[in-house]
Amino acid sequence: MDILQTIILAFIQGISEFLPISSSAHLILASKAVDWNDQGLTFDVVVHLGTLSAVVYYYQSKLRVLLVDCYTSIIQRQTVGESKLAWAVLLATVPVGLAGLLFKDFITLNFRSVEIIIYTTLLFGILLGLASWLNTKNLKPRMAINWFDVFFIGVMQALALIPGVSRSGIVITAGFLVGLSKQLSIQFAFLLSIPVILLASLSILIDLYSQPQAVDVGLLLLGFFTATLSAYFTIVLFIRLLSVIGMMPFVIYRLFLGLLLLI
Repeated sequence: MDILQTIILAFIQGISEFLPISSSAHLILASKAVDWNDQGLTFDVVVHLGTLSAVVYYYQSKLRVLLVDCYTSIIQRQTVGESKLAWAVLLATVPVGLAGLLFKDFITLNFRSVEIIIYTTLLFGILLGLASWLNTKNLKPRMAINWFDVFFIGVMQALALIPGVSRSGIVITAGFLVGLSKQLSIQFAFLLSIPVILLASLSILIDLYSQPQAVDVGLLLLGFFTATLSAYFTIVLFIRLLSVIGMMPFVIYRLFLGLLLLI
């Protein structure tokens, strides 16, 4: 890898991790477009940790509350403050964790093609648009989450292992479909990214242990900070602009990208 490839791929990872457009699809497409060699497992871990740092920093106050309330709920054996949301994040992570363990190799071998990205980009773009439209028809979107929501969102999130689906996109879509407010759907999607990115990083580290690679520390640091900064500003802008632009720009982008690739 050189400096330009490092910056571009880390930037793509940072901005697409939290937007409903699929980071894995964009990394695959970018590499294929310019015929870059695989960036390596070490680089994957570093940029994942960069995006993780961004979302943890943004939600640091919320995370402290969730951890304290979750611990207190265990001690008192009852719901305390935000403990239900904390347990919801943990439980909704289980399906994607199990799916990753069972189907990771199969998906890697069979679902990382441009053809798959075309169909998932189009299909889940349409689904996001439909869910967003249905959500606006609900005059009083719910500001609380129940256990059916957790199960449904968790199962839907597992689909994001397929490139082109988008983890944040499918969680937001699922939130809209069960009637959650836009704000809660976005927040839940971002909070869910924390354990999911941790699991993904752990999985890559296990693979890296069995096939160690030579590293360029300077390029890795550049990738980490590029991914961190681009991810943080993406989170800030996305949340601030949500009430103004809604989801339609991302739906249109997905449809345009899918049709362009199809053509």
